[in-house]
Amino acid sequence: MLNLPRIMIAGTHSGVGKTTVALAVMAMLDKYGLRVQPFKVGPDYIDPGFHQIATGCVSRNLDTFFLGAEGVQEVFTRSARSADISVIEGVMGLYDGIGAGDDGSSARVAQILNCPVILVLDARSMAHSAAALVWGFANFPGGVPLAGVIINRAGSPRHLKILTEAIEAKTGIPVLGGILREQDLHLPERHLGLVPSLENERIVSVIDKMAHRIMEAIPAERILSLARRAPALNRLEKIFAVDEQAKIQLGVVRDKAFNFYYQDGLDLLEQMGAEIYTCSALNDSKLPEGLDGLYIGGGFPEMFIEQLADNHTFIEDLGRRAAVGMPVYAECGGLMYLCRSITDFSGREYQGAGIIPASCKMGHKRAALGYVSATAISSNILVDQGAKLRGHEFHYSKINDDELNGAYMLQKPGDGSCHRDGHAESNILATYLHIHFAGSTAAARGFLRSCAAYRQYRRIQN
Repeated sequence: MLNLPRIMIAGTHSGVGKTTVALAVMAMLDKYGLRVQPFKVGPDYIDPGFHQIATGCVSRNLDTFFLGAEGVQEVFTRSARSADISVIEGVMGLYDGIGAGDDGSSARVAQILNCPVILVLDARSMAHSAAALVWGFANFPGGVPLAGVIINRAGSPRHLKILTEAIEAKTGIPVLGGILREQDLHLPERHLGLVPSLENERIVSVIDKMAHRIMEAIPAERILSLARRAPALNRLEKIFAVDEQAKIQLGVVRDKAFNFYYQDGLDLLEQMGAEIYTCSALNDSKLPEGLDGLYIGGGFPEMFIEQLADNHTFIEDLGRRAAVGMPVYAECGGLMYLCRSITDFSGREYQGAGIIPASCKMGHKRAALGYVSATAISSNILVDQGAKLRGHEFHYSKINDDELNGAYMLQKPGDGSCHRDGHAESNILATYLHIHFAGSTAAARGFLRSCAAYRQYRRIQN
């Protein structure tokens, strides 16, 4: 059994300031000299980047749709055991999951991890009614107990006092502190949500201000006291209890344009035998030598499209490697990059890598969002024909897919409709589908097998 101090910071709904409060708490605890391990509920890539800046530790995603209950517990205990305290940021509202169920919700993760929950409440336009709202969250049938409340955006010290007295008197749940509206800090946003931390040069100073604001509002010892009450957890070893496959050298494109990766997925690939070499499609003139495969994750290539298009030597080297059979796996932003061209929000067209026969165009409305189940239309470098995967989509771009060999049929949970996605041909797999390798271990093995086969082919050729 492992004693792992932990708390979850959840919200009543999206937009209450949950990310801001979670970051402030993480940064505050870090300033007190504690090793803070951050986590994020759900598939989001962006918030974990901010978590890493606030704590100096790589944030991990806890997603029941991808990992299942045991997978969530394994991923959590694997990283939390080296920390003094773990802080988990929730997703949407505390009980919001897939459809009308609790799968994917913050509450479900809190139940799995037996984790104390602190509820963030947006106090704007509320007084005594705030107590009714908190009581409802605390007494929701089948729900989770609340360990405390943090009030955000109170109008004045008097308003905060009224809210605190009402909540504590009517619910018995302690109010840990509150943040005034005039002190409210905002993180910049863009079309996919918060601006990724790699792009935000001001984020360090913003998070530092957040930490000092939360220090003034909430005693760190109150947070620590709640976290230390969490009961011990069993340590699970299933996903990462794998035998190493043949050693391969895997390139991962990781820069400001492509930075959407699940760290536990990369860790699993390494555990299985991949030696990872990072590179940049923005700044490097070519790929690392000796690669047996390449992984291009999602990100925001549309925001760096001119710089990507101008890096002709990198594109040419990628084209040469792909042409001789090197496996290339591209997700979402990676799919966009592999197209012949990308048209930005202003209608300007730029050269893509030209690996797949399609063009990509940005839209001002979201094209897809949410969890999906995927079925492989044909065998590809990850899985065999008919294989089932779980993933999610989140993009504003569309591609013309008339000349593509569809990779997957995608279906939303509880929805009978399906649509074709991506391109699979020989050594290329490009798709809007984001998957978590720690929740799709068969796909991880398949990818490394494809890379190992290419490695063997190169040895024979040489």
